[in-house]
Amino acid sequence: MDSAVPATGVLTPRKLTTRNYLAYAAGDAANNLSFTMAGFFLILYYTNVVGIEGGVVGTMFLVVRFVDAFTDLFAGRAVDAKKPGKLGKFRPFVLWFSLPLLLTSMAIYSAKTFFPDISGAAAVAYMYITYLLMGSVFYTLVNIAYGSMAPAITQNPLERGKLAAFRGYGASIAILGLAFAIAPQIRANVGNPEALQRSLFLTTAAFVVIGMALYLFLVFNTREQVARPTSPVSMKDSLRTLTTNKPLLWLSLGAVLFLTAVTALSTLGSYIAIYVQQDAQFIAWNILAQTLAILVVGPLIPVIVRTIGKRAGYVSFSAVTIVGAAVLAFSPLGDVPLLGPVAFLLMGLGINGVNTLMWALEADTVEYGEWRTGNRTEGTTYAAFSFTRKMGQALGGFVGGFALTWAGFSAARAAGGETQEEGVAEAIQLWAGGIVATFALLSLLVMVFYPLTEAKFREITADIAARRATSAR
Repeated sequence: MDSAVPATGVLTPRKLTTRNYLAYAAGDAANNLSFTMAGFFLILYYTNVVGIEGGVVGTMFLVVRFVDAFTDLFAGRAVDAKKPGKLGKFRPFVLWFSLPLLLTSMAIYSAKTFFPDISGAAAVAYMYITYLLMGSVFYTLVNIAYGSMAPAITQNPLERGKLAAFRGYGASIAILGLAFAIAPQIRANVGNPEALQRSLFLTTAAFVVIGMALYLFLVFNTREQVARPTSPVSMKDSLRTLTTNKPLLWLSLGAVLFLTAVTALSTLGSYIAIYVQQDAQFIAWNILAQTLAILVVGPLIPVIVRTIGKRAGYVSFSAVTIVGAAVLAFSPLGDVPLLGPVAFLLMGLGINGVNTLMWALEADTVEYGEWRTGNRTEGTTYAAFSFTRKMGQALGGFVGGFALTWAGFSAARAAGGETQEEGVAEAIQLWAGGIVATFALLSLLVMVFYPLTEAKFREITADIAARRATSAR
């Protein structure tokens, strides 16, 4: 176990090891056992097992994720206010709240296990309460601390890019595991809600054990080694740091738009496989194609950072996402379902690329804020960025849920084992591709104006290092 980082003075950081990178990857793998499970399968569970209409679930996404966005700010403030201890500043939050997170994630998919006859308003209330506890309370506390660690682990741009890439690897492994664990269960039980309920309950129980092992590996194999001031930053100074951080504001706007596209896609992904491609196993194949893209993107990130920079990389990957969305919208997936993985591969290249660079850019904005104000606020900066990402996720879940209603999808038919009306599948396909393309394009346009270049970032970090050296004398 690492000792706490010295509070003042100039620290000579150690080069990150493979074990450090793997530990950081394990953290996002564990996070996605809850987060991605909800993003991909929560709406399908509540429409096809519990019998709640897609528009109602979409509204729940909007409401709870809106609340979640605000709890992010409180969590970020709590992280910044905490004094470092034996486990540093951030890892205690992961250690304390990871088990409640995993247990509430399990509870989400246990409505019909705990209450076999639940329906109507009671089912909606159960859905709201369990998702609120999981997402707005425990996931927020764990994820804000986890994401805030990156700027404290290293200031080296290439190491930050590699940390972001490994974060992507961890998430991708978890997503693949979810796809190939859950898709066969849906395929086998798509017309049997009771059997699907039993299967999901047992699977999410297993995730509690797996997730805790991953979180413990993260906690005891990472090290916070960036020097920081001795006293916690006040609320007033935290807010001043945020409001003067122009790169963070531009990045946050781009993130809202891009996450709207990504979340809408994940919300509708299962329906595309089941109703458009007409085989639930394509849930796994589409996710596999989308996730395997990280194997291409990950090694490219350090090259992109060195050559064209993070902003240009973000814009380029957004354009690839738009191309993939067009393939999704207009391909004859009903006749040639294998075109689905092609579309998801293209979108995966863009989505993984943007998400990886997004985290690296967020870490850079911490230095910008410190350079402008003298206050280092990893927790509040990450929380503010997470706030905007959650707003995008709220909008994406809302739009994705209502896209089902606009397409004519009936949860009552699905929960009763009946087929959907003619034309519903084609409408779902067009809505999915159109939503992804539109919001990815808007995000691209925003990031064209992102102000923090690589050259400016190098000047900032050199200036901060000089200040710290002076203050340590």
